[in-house]
Amino acid sequence: MTNTTVEPDEATRLRNKVVDELRAGGDISSPEIEAVMRKVPRHAFIPDTPLDKAYDTYAAVITKTDEHGVQLSSVSAPQIQAMMLEQAQVKPGMRVLEIGSGGLNAAYLAELVGERGEVVTVDIDPVVTERAHRLLDEHGYGRVRVVTADAAEPIPDLGEVDVVMVTAGAWDIAPVWTAQLKQGGRLVVPLRMRGLTRSVAFTQITGEHGPYLESVSALICGFVPMQGSTAHREELLLVNGTPEIGLKFDDGLPADPHRLDNAVTFPRHELWTRVVIGLSELIDTLQMAMAISLPGFCTMAVDEDLDTGLVAPVNKRFALAAVEDDTFAYLVTRRTEDNKHIEYGVHTLGPNAKQFADQVADVLRDWEASRRGGPSPIIRVYPANTSDDQIPADRVIDKVHSRVSLSWPSA
Repeated sequence: MTNTTVEPDEATRLRNKVVDELRAGGDISSPEIEAVMRKVPRHAFIPDTPLDKAYDTYAAVITKTDEHGVQLSSVSAPQIQAMMLEQAQVKPGMRVLEIGSGGLNAAYLAELVGERGEVVTVDIDPVVTERAHRLLDEHGYGRVRVVTADAAEPIPDLGEVDVVMVTAGAWDIAPVWTAQLKQGGRLVVPLRMRGLTRSVAFTQITGEHGPYLESVSALICGFVPMQGSTAHREELLLVNGTPEIGLKFDDGLPADPHRLDNAVTFPRHELWTRVVIGLSELIDTLQMAMAISLPGFCTMAVDEDLDTGLVAPVNKRFALAAVEDDTFAYLVTRRTEDNKHIEYGVHTLGPNAKQFADQVADVLRDWEASRRGGPSPIIRVYPANTSDDQIPADRVIDKVHSRVSLSWPSA
């Protein structure tokens, strides 16, 4: 028995409360998405989940893990689902391909496209697709076509679609996603760039040298990573050869990672930048500024069981960091005297600690002066064989199937 029959009144109340919160926060702006998120019983697609967890506005529900506890499948938080549905701009009569199936999002899409439209949802895991097929049938969405396949390969009998929505974290853009997209169609994908994930809404544009994708919006998000042929793991560099300090690189390790072996034998240099932000201020553009400006950008994690205090990040699981030759740096914060703001600082270890701290601090100060509160970088995706002279960019990230360019909009 599901929660649908046990507590229908309470479920409806909680669902409306979630939608009210998302409207107030600006995550839902269109009446169509508000209507479908009020209508579709979210809890029915997460059986055996307590109602308060099913209707947590900002928390995903994990539906499958491997033997090591690694998350393999989840139902995204309502906030993330609303955000991506707004980005997708699905209209009645459209044909939509969803990559990464769970059932709930496909039900939302089926409501948005209506009887004249079509939704195909694909997942590589047969356990996930069997579950999605069963739940969609049980709750009146049997017209959704559920396919078990690696979505990096062509989907049989699919044809062109108006929207491709990817609901698993992607490191690369598979060529078939754009090949299946109608001219002027929209691709919404949680794309990982230099370790930072953004839900990016792309439109396909035909340029002088051929078609490419250009971002319309890019919003912070987090997702269970893609499986199959387009899966990609970050590479981990253990500083000084111990598991205490790990630097994670999304696009390959430094040319000579052993240059960092002695970095922790130097005294830690600490620099406070006087870059101050509000406690709830978004730092998405600050993250991107570091990723674009620092060639050795990475993230740092500290094993709490082995922590000796060599480094002191505020968040031991995730700190923005960078490497230059034999020295590494990471960001820290501290509360201001009024306890209403935080100031950014830089810690560096290595023989060139002071110089590198100044370099990283300059990136933060430049962000404060020219990027803070402004638009995100424009993200463009080109085929992998596109030459440098055809890509306008402040930073180009080479992947297997694509070249991703990041460019700040003109002031």
